[in-house]
Amino acid sequence: MTTLDKPKLVVLLGPTAVGKTRLSIELAKAFSCEIISGDSMQVYRGMDVGTAKITREEMRGVPHHLIDVLEPDEPFSVALFQEWCGQLIPEIHARGRLPFIVGGTGLYIESVCYGFQFTEASADEEFRARQQQIYELEGPEALHAKLAEVDPKSAERLHPNDIRRVIRALEVFHVTGEPLSASLERQKKESPYELCLIGLTMDRQMLYNRIEQRIDEMVASGLVEEVRQLLERGVPRDTVSMQGLGYKEIVEHLEDEVPLEAAVYKLKRDTRHFAKRQLSWFRHMKDISWIDVGDGQNFQSIFKDAQAIIAGKFSSDLEYNSKH
Repeated sequence: MTTLDKPKLVVLLGPTAVGKTRLSIELAKAFSCEIISGDSMQVYRGMDVGTAKITREEMRGVPHHLIDVLEPDEPFSVALFQEWCGQLIPEIHARGRLPFIVGGTGLYIESVCYGFQFTEASADEEFRARQQQIYELEGPEALHAKLAEVDPKSAERLHPNDIRRVIRALEVFHVTGEPLSASLERQKKESPYELCLIGLTMDRQMLYNRIEQRIDEMVASGLVEEVRQLLERGVPRDTVSMQGLGYKEIVEHLEDEVPLEAAVYKLKRDTRHFAKRQLSWFRHMKDISWIDVGDGQNFQSIFKDAQAIIAGKFSSDLEYNSKH
């Protein structure tokens, strides 16, 4: 398949709190895009404050996909994300619009961009049960330490609290004798799309300050009440969704395990670490055009830079609203 035959796909990625949402809307309006959320948490209904989910007002009429499509007790995986994107991208093209993935979940986004084929390693339920027992008896750090011994790259990518994925990575190594990270590294194949990848970055300390400010705003906007309502609805605390940043920490507070101040401190710390892992993942991806957004104040300059990257990549065969 030549480049001209490939469907076009725009991707905007970057760490949490770097400023993707506003820029994505302006670019989507300029290039007649439909946005596919590349966030592994915004798929869940009722999880709005803790995921910094875009509101209907903020969308400004731009169609969005893969937001509010699952209940909090339903699983979401990279394979399901791939499947849904595989359906959405041609549908968006058929409407004469440009598909535009926006988000920060690196593995999910890269898997679509390069058509990853994931290992179908057989499950070992007995092994998985033993790891779950280790988790319950010794805590998440014990499992994460085991993973760091056999697959340090996966351990760097996965947070210790991401128990399901940590156990799966251990299981893949147990069953196949090969680290999951080695399987992922072999996936760097030619993309099935004509890609335009834009990454946003900023000074690390500035980003950390924005993260802490965002979390303070989440707490002020009702994060604790949102988590309380999820628990009252019967969503188990050990589901994938409730293990997400902003939820696990507040659950610990609501279950009287830690005071709110300690939960917020832990959330800020873990979100900073998460942003660092996001940047590390993106830095290993190829073909990204990076924009340093500085302090984010000069928005028009950032927008023009991103607009020029898309227009240059897709050249004259893509019309866009240059007056926007």
